[in-house]
Amino acid sequence: MQFIVALLKKLPLVPILALVAGLVVGLLIGWQTKEFKDATPSYLRADLQEDYLRMAIDSFRLNSDPNLAVQRWQNLGAGAQQAFSNIQANPGNADPNVVKAYGDVIIAVLQSGGEQQPEATDGGSSALSSPIIIGVLGIVLLGVLGAGVFYAYRLLAKRGSGEVTAVMQANEISRNAEKTNFEDLGLAPPITQTMTTYVLGDDLYDESFSIDTQAGEFMGEYGVGVSEAIGVGDPKKVTALEIWLFDKNDIKTATKVLMSQHAFNDPEIRGRLERKGELVVVEPQAQVLLETATLQLLATVVDLEYGKGPMPNNSYFERITLELAIWPRQG
Repeated sequence: MQFIVALLKKLPLVPILALVAGLVVGLLIGWQTKEFKDATPSYLRADLQEDYLRMAIDSFRLNSDPNLAVQRWQNLGAGAQQAFSNIQANPGNADPNVVKAYGDVIIAVLQSGGEQQPEATDGGSSALSSPIIIGVLGIVLLGVLGAGVFYAYRLLAKRGSGEVTAVMQANEISRNAEKTNFEDLGLAPPITQTMTTYVLGDDLYDESFSIDTQAGEFMGEYGVGVSEAIGVGDPKKVTALEIWLFDKNDIKTATKVLMSQHAFNDPEIRGRLERKGELVVVEPQAQVLLETATLQLLATVVDLEYGKGPMPNNSYFERITLELAIWPRQG
């Protein structure tokens, strides 16, 4: 449950709620759209209505049922007269005598007052007429609105209380950390240089960054995230971080694990982490180098503070800031 809460804190809730609300509104509009089924030819274009009437006249030649003839005439609605006039003017393949006989039947019915105006029907009804669907959509909509109100309340309460989260602390520390000027050290400037900070309480700490040339060509990615935690309870007591470097020109991703002093000296923890990559004990200002076919990553421990809770000394990180710099690998 705590993991879900922590995940929700990181999600962009407003866009997600807007998306869900949009889906609900879209479903409402979609279900309100009328569907035509078993519609009469009165909805056809004028040329198609004329084709329909030609077929009705041809059928009348074989089956002189006046009731069927009148029904097909009525199916055309207001367009029937114009279609018949066009056929009279240009019979085409139709027998003029059959056309005249069909017209006589229709005229006889009209004069007798037996014509019934065709009714325009949509052949279907809105799906919203179903009480079950209305109920389901209502529940979904209420759920979305309830979630929106809940998270808005949480957000306002947090702002009002002035609470500073672990992620906010980490971002502030990274912004204020001074980056190394590698040119002063006689080195070429890196392709990219990033500060990243883990602070106790950021259980979902997992940073990744893209490596691109100045021309925008993708070269790879690099990042750092939680590799191992110790103890129980919240927040997680992170005892190891995993740094990785992906090179698009290399089939293998380079990985090294930065471990606390306690974890590095614990055979059981070492045994679990050895398969992830080379194990390195974390020390202030220590530097770790990762290399792939065409890239180099230099990670520097800019700042380090261990937690002081009821755990072994130097066993988990209270705070750690890393500087990650990337260069092309020479030779």
